[in-house]
Amino acid sequence: MTLTHNHILIDDINIHYVESVPQTVQPSIETIVFLHGFPEFWGTWNKQLAFFAKQYRVIAPDLPGYNLSEKPHNIDFYDLPNLIHIISKFITALSPDHPVTLVAHDWGGAIAWPLAAFKPHLLQQLIILNAAHPSTFTREMINNPRQRSKSNYIHELIGCDGERLLTQHNYRYLTDNIFQCQTNTFFTPEIIDTYRHVWQQPGAINGMLQYYRAMPQLAEKETAHKQSDHHSTSATQVKPTSEIKIPNIRLNIPTLVLWGEQDLAFVNENLDGLLDYVAHCTIKRFPNTSHWIQHERPDEVNQAINEFISPSK
Repeated sequence: MTLTHNHILIDDINIHYVESVPQTVQPSIETIVFLHGFPEFWGTWNKQLAFFAKQYRVIAPDLPGYNLSEKPHNIDFYDLPNLIHIISKFITALSPDHPVTLVAHDWGGAIAWPLAAFKPHLLQQLIILNAAHPSTFTREMINNPRQRSKSNYIHELIGCDGERLLTQHNYRYLTDNIFQCQTNTFFTPEIIDTYRHVWQQPGAINGMLQYYRAMPQLAEKETAHKQSDHHSTSATQVKPTSEIKIPNIRLNIPTLVLWGEQDLAFVNENLDGLLDYVAHCTIKRFPNTSHWIQHERPDEVNQAINEFISPSK
């Protein structure tokens, strides 16, 4: 695999991405676009890019705010409708004549779910890795105290000390609290050094946090003493559960969900009722796998994706 590093202007925002095309060029080669999440970068997909580059054109951007992509300061840029708009234009610019297969994890998935619902003509198939559907996630935030507890970390990130929390002690919060796996075989010192370099890019920590600061709605922090914690943050998206509205995000394109069941950010109940919103959905569970499924189970993830997008091969 030969990866090329490229930049493209989308609405005057410079987006960095890597791309690889098979050496034996096919008449109508299909394109797979990979969207990473927090707190990663395009390199989270290394194992997937190497595997699928043999037969497909593969593209993996740094999301705006991350690594080598531009990091707008205006928080309005990170409103979800605008992120959907930006990624839609990115896909259209790089594959103007053919729909793509979109693979997305975490925040990449938070963008991919509504993008697939509102811009289905851009996508041939959707593959989601441990990114809760916005409708079922909101339902669980309202009704499930375990989901609210798992989401408590978001309140830390959107607090006034969010940047200091992430950067202090050589990014210990990210390496020790966020990158928690079922196995310790992936996040080696060498890999962690790579991520520290990514986080050290000017403006990167603030850019990553902007996604959380611009979240449309978030339940109040789940604590043993809710009254004393009621005013712990002034973020406008934090609401009592009685005021949170479940979005109606429905899509009809073929969708595969790969789900590590030991996710520290999402309860497994996020999968309940998913077929009510996603008409053509296949769910594959990984019982002993964390949120970082593409790192922990790269071969199994690659096999599952490959069987889904090309079942005859």
